[in-house]
Amino acid sequence: MVFVAEWPFRGRGGGLIRLNLSESGANPLRVLCLGAHSDDIEIGCGGTLLQLKKAHPGLQLHWVVLSASGTRKEEAAKSAELFTAGCESEIDLKEFRDRYLPYDGASVKMFFDELKNRVQPDLIFTHWSGDAHQDHRLTSELTWNTFRNHFILEYEIPKYDGDLGRPNLFVPLDTSICEEKVSHLLTAFESQSSKRWFDRETFLGLMRIRGMEANAPSGYAEAFHARKVVIQSVRGSNDLSLPNIDPSQDESKGQRKTVGNGI
Repeated sequence: MVFVAEWPFRGRGGGLIRLNLSESGANPLRVLCLGAHSDDIEIGCGGTLLQLKKAHPGLQLHWVVLSASGTRKEEAAKSAELFTAGCESEIDLKEFRDRYLPYDGASVKMFFDELKNRVQPDLIFTHWSGDAHQDHRLTSELTWNTFRNHFILEYEIPKYDGDLGRPNLFVPLDTSICEEKVSHLLTAFESQSSKRWFDRETFLGLMRIRGMEANAPSGYAEAFHARKVVIQSVRGSNDLSLPNIDPSQDESKGQRKTVGNGI
């Protein structure tokens, strides 16, 4: 994965220095996807996952949904199959009570402890810690509490609450990837079709706004909050290795943004 950072790093001719998400030799990239509810992962980072799958043969995906029961469980399973098709994957659908995750915190925490013992991811996608939904916030909190030395990206979910923040890491997406993401969402989650916000315009609209902010070639991107990233220079290379990021400024102090370029 290659990133370009709008930080004080400048290459020859004033261009931006490329930052690479390094892989462990010949080992495949291992990604853990965490969502509180059915459709959260797909909405928040579905396009990035599809692009990762396209760019990284052998990609391994571990897909976890904490609250999926009844029809929503069936839809979550169908969607996970669509998004992970063609790569090695493990789908883990739990049945914790929707909207009550913080009040069943001990059981959820025990599940995270068990997950840590069987998953060693290179990259983790989870909810943004500033999300207005209580289930989303707990999922984010337990992600950081459990995986303390990992590269974690927090995705965003549009909703009535109007809680979209100022993400600082962007992944430009091919137009075909955006169309595939939206198609999978609308195909898998038929029970959500009655909700006015759950439609093509919402999903493409948010990716279009983030694409504008990222100056993406296609005009589309997904955005993430990268709370902690460690940058390591690579000897004999014009690039920088990016196994993790630790920005020196937080959002309140004008933190700059990082743009993924070519996953």
